[in-house]
Amino acid sequence: MKSRLFSSRHFSYGHLAGALIAGLALRLFFILHFPFYAGDTKFYEELARNWFYHGVYGLFVNGQLLPVDMRMPGYPAFLAAIYRIFGDSRMAVMLMQAAVDLGTCVLAAVIASILAVRLLPASQSKLVGNCALWIAALCPFTADYSAAILTEVIATFLTTLTILVLVVVFSDPSVNVPVSELSNKALFARAGWWLLGGALVGVTTLVRPEAPLLLLAAGIALVLRWRRRPDWPNLTLAGLSMAVGLLLLLAPWAARNAITLGRIQFLAPRYAESYGDFIPRGFFAWTQTWMVRFSDSYLVPWKLGNEPILVESLPASAFDSDSERAKAAELLARYNNDLKMPPALDREFAALAAQRTARHPFRTYVSIPLERAWITWFTPRMELLPYSAGISPVNKKDPDGEAGVAVTIGYIFLNLILLGFAIAGIWKARGHPAWLFLILFFLIRTAAVTQLQTVEPRYVIECFPVLLAFAGLSLGYMLSLFFMQQAGLDVRAELLEGIAGHPSGEPFQGS
Repeated sequence: MKSRLFSSRHFSYGHLAGALIAGLALRLFFILHFPFYAGDTKFYEELARNWFYHGVYGLFVNGQLLPVDMRMPGYPAFLAAIYRIFGDSRMAVMLMQAAVDLGTCVLAAVIASILAVRLLPASQSKLVGNCALWIAALCPFTADYSAAILTEVIATFLTTLTILVLVVVFSDPSVNVPVSELSNKALFARAGWWLLGGALVGVTTLVRPEAPLLLLAAGIALVLRWRRRPDWPNLTLAGLSMAVGLLLLLAPWAARNAITLGRIQFLAPRYAESYGDFIPRGFFAWTQTWMVRFSDSYLVPWKLGNEPILVESLPASAFDSDSERAKAAELLARYNNDLKMPPALDREFAALAAQRTARHPFRTYVSIPLERAWITWFTPRMELLPYSAGISPVNKKDPDGEAGVAVTIGYIFLNLILLGFAIAGIWKARGHPAWLFLILFFLIRTAAVTQLQTVEPRYVIECFPVLLAFAGLSLGYMLSLFFMQQAGLDVRAELLEGIAGHPSGEPFQGS
């Protein structure tokens, strides 16, 4: 499988330079004016410092440095590497993240160009890459994460790189040749590409533990593609190779946990807890029967153990009756007495959740997740900005009130425009061999984030480079048609003639 992933066939170098300069300027603007530090930031920084300065991947507990597995080690390793080269500097971290994020923009442009192969002549697919490059470089929804000491930038880059490799493999027509007809060299080469895809998922998993969802999407797409018995050897080779690649990269982390902590742990715990910590799953089950807004995360789950939770702050959808409201108020009052959630109280919240689910199972299992998915994708995406993300009424005492309204409205429209172009691009690319894999990735990741204890739009940021690639495909396609019409060409004939020059996914032909 031969391919030059980064070449002038995907985008012009003039556009590359211009887009990267403009993208860097945008990221520097966010870094200088809107640096963001979340609750998770201190954990990653402490893990990195303890690892770098003391040689222990752990946290200080009661004055003693103890090894932990609360977070995957990839992002703390990134921070520790920066500390070693540039010193303990948040500015250095953010600048490096800006550089990495610009690399993600280039990957998105390459993906867009590949998706355009069967849609446009080769001369026009470069225009698609240019469009995707500019859209990705100037997208504020991803650019602002360069200014956040969080995993998103690194995880998004690695996710996009993995997707690019898998898109290349899916696109190559030689991948459908039966295993029995391959030479030993070709067999090892094919297994190597699938192994590389699995290994890249493993690297990404070391940053974000939900990364194996990528392999789930690829696996389902391959099962549907190779569901016939003669194709099963191809399916087995791909599945085993990707699984081996994943496990090879996660094995050192699991071995470390087995040796240091006495248990084999391939992934970080779901709730980022220490071993043996009590997790109020009953309370979270109750919030999952009504919580759909990002703002509710601040009012309820993120207050747990730190601040009182007032029943007055909950939406009306949290209660089905006055008696249920009274019961919830009584349980919250008991929590507010000492800001603790003991197992007995948590069981009562679990019982309340079970009652609500029994009354309205469709609400819990279908409508709430769908509402969460809608909010996750159609939010203004201002969670990293110092504005309230509201459009009315304006608080006259708030000096940023009017600015917040303007930014919110602008972000809402920009998000809608990008999603509109992306949906059009998805429709245009529906015949591409990698299309099903990409759609499954969107669907599976969206479904997974709806099951979390909070509603956080940032957990689909890893999808955005591919989304922006689809948007670039849509815009580039429309511009291609326009330019061909302006040149007086027969658009239909040009498209058919150009696409005929790319049989079965060329330029990614097998050797």
